Amino acid sequence: MPLADATQSEASRKRPRAHAGAVRVVAPARLHLGFLDLNGGLGRMFGSIGLAVDLPRTELLLKRAPAFKGEGPDHERAITVLRRLAESHDLPGAYEVTLSSAIPPHAGLGSGTQLALAAGAALMTLEGIEHIPSRLGEMVERGARSAIGMAAFEQGGFIVDGGRGGLDRAPPILVRAEFPAHWRALLVMDASTAGVHGEAETQAFAALPPFPADAAAHVCRLVLMQLVPGLMEADIGTFGNALTEIQKIVGRHFASAQGGSPWTSPAVGRVVEAMRAAGGYGIGQSSWGPTGFAFAPSQEIARRLYDSSIGLARGEGLEIIIAEGRNRGASVEKIAST
Repeated sequence: MPLADATQSEASRKRPRAHAGAVRVVAPARLHLGFLDLNGGLGRMFGSIGLAVDLPRTELLLKRAPAFKGEGPDHERAITVLRRLAESHDLPGAYEVTLSSAIPPHAGLGSGTQLALAAGAALMTLEGIEHIPSRLGEMVERGARSAIGMAAFEQGGFIVDGGRGGLDRAPPILVRAEFPAHWRALLVMDASTAGVHGEAETQAFAALPPFPADAAAHVCRLVLMQLVPGLMEADIGTFGNALTEIQKIVGRHFASAQGGSPWTSPAVGRVVEAMRAAGGYGIGQSSWGPTGFAFAPSQEIARRLYDSSIGLARGEGLEIIIAEGRNRGASVEKIAST
């Protein structure tokens, strides 16, 4: 074993045990609202636009145990993360994780990143190990294309990252802004469909046609001169028009990997389009979907859009959630031993 590794291992064994008997973490979902530059001609690729939302969310409780075990939705994935981090930090014990709720997997809401970060943060906090969410995310192989999931976990709010460059690290955060407290996001959920993920996602990106440089330039201009100013001035019309246009451009590009449609779930597309016709703003699909979204300037208008669309949605086998933007990161709470 190299000297540095041996020293780290010895330090881990001598690290005093934390006093917390358990740690509870609540992590927000994130919407992926589009990419800045899929051309890559300037030396950086992707660049993501995102938003942390309060629903759905992942909530877990972690405590020490004689053996690794878990219960609740997605607990197997959480245990995989815990085993990996315990081994990498030379922690001799085992842990029990209980998930009371989990962001639906492969729905375009960042479930994997939020679950991995929640489990990792719980373990690090329980054992008194200092950690940074972005570094923790890299350790569990998150942030390959986007840093908005890690930023949503750490800070919440509206986020734009700068894409992947030549360095082997998560993209830098360029913009982090407060999402207007009175605005709402309506999420159209399709539990019967899964977005592209895993190795299929890697293959889908590789098979996409070249993205025109002028389209990337137009998206960047929309983000800088309309989307972000509209958000910061709480002008939902400007924000929504820019977002809908960005989604059209990016959606057309990804259609070849989604059966020729900008929507992974055409049923979601029909409901979201109906919301727009009824007064919703900024429609689109989060990541590979199938979750779609529309925005409203208030809870009252969001409820009106919900009431006018829920019949159509349920007729298509879908559900709608009214979510708030979350302007803070995940909550991490120590629970004292009794």
